[in-house]
Amino acid sequence: MKIIVLGAGLVGGPMAIDLAADDRFDVTVADIDPLALRNLTTRAAITPREADLSQPQNVTKLVADYDYVVSAVPGFLGFRTLEAILHAGKNVVDIAFFPEDPFELDSLARKQGVTAIMDCGVFPGMGSALVGRAARRLDEVNDLLVYVGGLPVVRTWPWEYKAVFSPIDVIEEYTRPARYVENGTLVTRAALSDPELIEFPQVGTLEAFNTDGLRSLLTTLDAPNMKEKTLRYPGHIQRMAVLRECGFFNEEEIEVRGHRIRPLDVTAELLFPMWKLEKGENEFTLLQIHIAGVQDGRPTRYRYDMLDFYDAQRDITSMARTTGYTATMALRMLVEGKYTKTGISPPEYLGRVPGCCAYLLEGLAERGIEYRETIDQD
Repeated sequence: MKIIVLGAGLVGGPMAIDLAADDRFDVTVADIDPLALRNLTTRAAITPREADLSQPQNVTKLVADYDYVVSAVPGFLGFRTLEAILHAGKNVVDIAFFPEDPFELDSLARKQGVTAIMDCGVFPGMGSALVGRAARRLDEVNDLLVYVGGLPVVRTWPWEYKAVFSPIDVIEEYTRPARYVENGTLVTRAALSDPELIEFPQVGTLEAFNTDGLRSLLTTLDAPNMKEKTLRYPGHIQRMAVLRECGFFNEEEIEVRGHRIRPLDVTAELLFPMWKLEKGENEFTLLQIHIAGVQDGRPTRYRYDMLDFYDAQRDITSMARTTGYTATMALRMLVEGKYTKTGISPPEYLGRVPGCCAYLLEGLAERGIEYRETIDQD
């Protein structure tokens, strides 16, 4: 079975390594960075392919010879890349967090007779699948509240943050308007809004803020109250808000001493080196989901908790593990015919199919990632 992973970055690389450990798969990784590709080939039996994935026509041609595709490109390339993969008629698992509506590609995927599982990470991702499973059990869903984030264990001034996935996608979390549902009404607020301090066992006090992480659940889940918040160490939000309000994240060009530049490009050049994890640096990924509704006539609350740390033995970050292994298990699920729905499938669709969530959870548990379910009924 020939698999191609598009992107050799912080998550794409570990996904390729996980797939290459499976005797059923012949794994290729495509990326424009030859150094990233060389680093991967020293860690697993992976075929490198240097390619410019920013050009959709390149992607369609590139994936034509493969059985399955995993897309791990940055969010700003995600929609066009997914569209190019669908034009090639390939089943795909996608972790790109792009801003466009993925259902715009549903008719193309159906026409091609392929399955496209998108947003297949932590949340959206495995957490969304668990929401789908809980919603299938409940007679009605009233409330959904999600907290999720990835952080270094050691806080370092001034940012007290390290990028555990594509840094440019991190900045999107600070600029993309956050959508949530309140009393049955869709609300749009600025990112970084409604900060609150929350105490979590094992990691201490974190600060949560609104982000646009509900994604497809805004239309696929019928609930009057839904909100997703990203977690950071206290103080980080204010620093990001200052940069945003001063224009450092703006994409419109300005003129500086006769040169046209985007403030975002300068900001990225300055921030990204400081946000880079050091070799062997410990970090964690935390997810907590609260779902409340009615089951068998009784008020029922589902809660899911996951806390995962850097894998020092394999030198793989927790974010790469929790995001990437969700996607690689979803790919195995496609290969084994356990999920066959054609078209665009957000991860909550997987939770609606009996056995799919259990399959994903079992694969994650085998890799040391545990999700704990708690159910309370009045």
